[in-house]
Amino acid sequence: MKTTLFSRKGILVSMLFSAFYMQGFAQSDIEGLFKSSQSDAQKLIQAYMNPFFKGMGTGLNSGWNNTAASKKLGRFELRFGLSGAMIPEKDKTFDVTKLGLSSNLEPTNPALVLSPTIGGNKAPGPSMNLKSGGAVVGTFVMPQGAKLPFVPAPQLQASIGLIRGLELTLRTMPTIKLGDKAGSVGMTGAGLKINLLRVLASKKADKILPFNLAAAIGYTKLSYNLPLNVQTSNSTYTDQSLNAKFTGVNVEAIISKKLALFTPFASIGYQSAKTAVDLKGTYPFETGNNTYTTLVDPIAISQKDISGLRANIGFQLHLAFLRIYGSYSLGTYKSFNAGLGLGIGK
Repeated sequence: MKTTLFSRKGILVSMLFSAFYMQGFAQSDIEGLFKSSQSDAQKLIQAYMNPFFKGMGTGLNSGWNNTAASKKLGRFELRFGLSGAMIPEKDKTFDVTKLGLSSNLEPTNPALVLSPTIGGNKAPGPSMNLKSGGAVVGTFVMPQGAKLPFVPAPQLQASIGLIRGLELTLRTMPTIKLGDKAGSVGMTGAGLKINLLRVLASKKADKILPFNLAAAIGYTKLSYNLPLNVQTSNSTYTDQSLNAKFTGVNVEAIISKKLALFTPFASIGYQSAKTAVDLKGTYPFETGNNTYTTLVDPIAISQKDISGLRANIGFQLHLAFLRIYGSYSLGTYKSFNAGLGLGIGK
């Protein structure tokens, strides 16, 4: 059974964030998960990809703000950043016996039930028996992990100052084709920040108060499409594709203090993230030795990956037209963010 799902080829090296995004898929080999039934396959894929979904949600909620100060009217900035969500040990493996699989799938060795997720070690998972009518009709090995040091996510955004302490931020990237076997990716999002002290104390706030205080909200959606080629020895399906959407919402309160060119900040807030992954087209699922059943649009994953508090600490370094950013976050996953910006004025 052949598959180019999660292929390494065709990635545009110049698009660093896209290469990182694809790497998580490229290093996995999940052809063995198209076994037994639609329900079993979805549970196995969901468990295997779970830390990647959480990491993407964490990354999309990162990097919105690195200061509580809002830009003055008409001042603008263009920023590129990259976040990395660190996968905890507990999410590097999963127990195949706790997924609610059908009686047609079971570990070959009942003592070996832990399988790596995509964030786990590059070692094969346990052997699984494929059964029919109570008899073993085949075996397969769960895929190895990709040992991802972190799950990366991009931020490409532009910000502009509005009236009364408001700042608007847009995240956008037109859909870009990464190659015939690497698919296409696109991103949209918007955020709004309000400098609370400037609203309360007008323009005098910058002079009479020793810090800035702001509230902000941001929404990001990253869409990805990948053509697939999951075949048997005698099939020629041409309608297969993977469609994925990752969305994140981040609400936070920010405090910062400008010290010459250096501005440290801290924030606390609430974040949520969702994943929707659909496998479209016609797919063969092995039900026994060289025996297959055909399913159309077999996988539809829709889940909330993250929901809870998040705290950040970081800095902004302002050097004429250049800004340098960095931050560290505590939440569902610990994460870091770093970036560069170009802008005019404060």
